[in-house]
Amino acid sequence: MDTKILIIGACGQIGSELTLSLRSIYGNDNVIASDIREGNYELIQSGPFEILDAKNYEQIKECVEKHQITDVYLLAAMLSATGEKHPMIAWDLNMNSLFNILNLAKYKQIKKVFWPSSIAVFGSTTPRQNTPQFTVMEPATVYGITKQTGERWCEYYHKNYGVDVRSIRYPGIISWKTLPGGGTTDYAVEIFYEAIKNKSYKCFLSNDTALPMMYMDDAVKATIDIMRADKDDITIHSSYNLAAITFTPDEVAAEIKKHIPEFTISYEPDFRQKIADSWPQSIDDSKAREDWNWNHSFDLEKMTKVMLENLG
Repeated sequence: MDTKILIIGACGQIGSELTLSLRSIYGNDNVIASDIREGNYELIQSGPFEILDAKNYEQIKECVEKHQITDVYLLAAMLSATGEKHPMIAWDLNMNSLFNILNLAKYKQIKKVFWPSSIAVFGSTTPRQNTPQFTVMEPATVYGITKQTGERWCEYYHKNYGVDVRSIRYPGIISWKTLPGGGTTDYAVEIFYEAIKNKSYKCFLSNDTALPMMYMDDAVKATIDIMRADKDDITIHSSYNLAAITFTPDEVAAEIKKHIPEFTISYEPDFRQKIADSWPQSIDDSKAREDWNWNHSFDLEKMTKVMLENLG
């Protein structure tokens, strides 16, 4: 049977770029994009698009049957900063959407599931340097709580029902194509837009806040690689640590100044600082590198150059 893919939450930051990459690999007609509302023109025009509510099991089931879906990428979620403002809505969306997909896989209506976790699963008691794959997890945000809970359910469904579910803990994702969607690492995208537009940026995190980050091309590559890996090579069914680069606002500002010498940055930490302080500063992703040959391509210098070139 051919691979037929459904992406739920395709209009988001990761989904929009992942959809186009998957269409280039599997063919436009074999990758069905879906979201609760229509998104960007390119995504909708390049292949099939369905309006889907990630919390509506029957709606998703009908779409799976209609298109004979084999693989589902569930990207619909409410992120960290937005989730703190709407805790129960975040819990409802993030958890019930996952149960819908896991249950479809449990009943053999789909073969394979991708569900993203996040560095938000970690908390202030987690070792912050070189955070291990297996460690203390006491998340401090609603988003982190939903991701930690989701990891446990993914592992449970794999162990008890044989569900082929694959997951990675995304760090902060940086892209020039799509605006960020309410996360704590959003400054690392906003700073490039503001550098070009206003030659200055007011950062909502302190100057020395180090966080794990990743350029979008690497995030998309990792997502596709883990789903294409041999089933026997996937040894972790909760979620894999994933890493590329770590930097502070000061460091990215210094890199931008190499291209825009007049750029200035100021700091006004808000409620997101507390969230960032509970997250790791660097990640040990050796299991992903061992099991399915994960490797990143973008460092801070290369990423800054590409971001400024494309936004300029």
